[in-house]
Amino acid sequence: MHEYIHRNIENFLQLNLETFPAVVLLGSRQCGKSTLIKKLATNLPDFLYLDLQNYQDLNRLSDLNLFFISNDHATICLDEVQLLPEIFSHLRSEIDRNRRNGKFILLGSASQELIQKTSESLAGRVGLVTLTPFTFYELDKTDSFTMQSHWLRGGYPDSYLTASDEASDLWRVNFVRTYIERDIPQLGIQIPALQLRRLLTMLAHSQGQMLNLSKLGELFGTSHTSIRRYIDLFEQTFIVRSLQPFETNIKKRLVKTPKLYLRDSGLLHHLLAISNFNQLLGNPIVGSSWEGYVIENITTKYPDYQAFFYRTSSGDEIDLILEKGNERIAIECKVSSAPTLTKGFWNSIEIIKPTKSFIIVPIDTLYELKQNVWVTGLKQLAL
Repeated sequence: MHEYIHRNIENFLQLNLETFPAVVLLGSRQCGKSTLIKKLATNLPDFLYLDLQNYQDLNRLSDLNLFFISNDHATICLDEVQLLPEIFSHLRSEIDRNRRNGKFILLGSASQELIQKTSESLAGRVGLVTLTPFTFYELDKTDSFTMQSHWLRGGYPDSYLTASDEASDLWRVNFVRTYIERDIPQLGIQIPALQLRRLLTMLAHSQGQMLNLSKLGELFGTSHTSIRRYIDLFEQTFIVRSLQPFETNIKKRLVKTPKLYLRDSGLLHHLLAISNFNQLLGNPIVGSSWEGYVIENITTKYPDYQAFFYRTSSGDEIDLILEKGNERIAIECKVSSAPTLTKGFWNSIEIIKPTKSFIIVPIDTLYELKQNVWVTGLKQLAL
């Protein structure tokens, strides 16, 4: 039995429960939503948890009005709530009948559909919170943490916490299979599993590259609109991140196509058949893997910042631009203990004029390379 690992969103989740009658906790399957809620529930006197993938739990909701009246004083948690879409209109009536903050906790692993339903049915009554798999900043507080294991295995709790790299990879094999063969069809989307698997693998090989829908459509013998639909599905279920280009008022020709990343480094490595850390270091994907790992951890830690990348048609680029108000931060990712920066990086700095810039490397370090340009590890990074 592993010790409970605290999540960074716990205080924000508690604030939402104290503010809204219903709270939706979104995140990919197996990222730890149920564990987090059950830990939080130890402080609640009357807590009722129902898993809507369980037939017996689902059957308890056959008469919703009776169920709600019978459990009037309970905090009710409904897991995988996207499987029962008709419940949202009933929730609105129940909240208005007996309004009490923290009354409902809804867990879901499909973002767009849930957000649309809650915004339409529960406007003004619901708080939205997102949970990711374990981040560097959550695990760094634990005694046994090594960044190498986290980067290789990814942040899904059952993948990261296994006894060996082999066991971790076996878990990820089954996660991808279940995601493609069960989770996607449960959303009412009928796409051949083999085609989804091939596309995910192709996206893994293209980690951090520009999205080319036409090229992917040609490779798969389908339309670019179908490919766009599949990728949207991966984004909505928290498997893929689309990073948008940064636009300025300058007259340079800027790339306007988004970059795509598999969000979890462990899933990326599984799809690329990378099973240990030495294989990762010797693989041409290592730079893109580190880039995706850094971007996922930083954007999760600093959700108040808008995230972009910067690239011109001549190839000048910066991996990540963060903006909040008048603050603009440039971040470059380098798999090196002594990084060297290209002319394109310095050209980009001159154009976008960030407040400060960071070069993120996979070691613990912090030093100023040039005025307002720092080389740092993830641990030492402070925006």
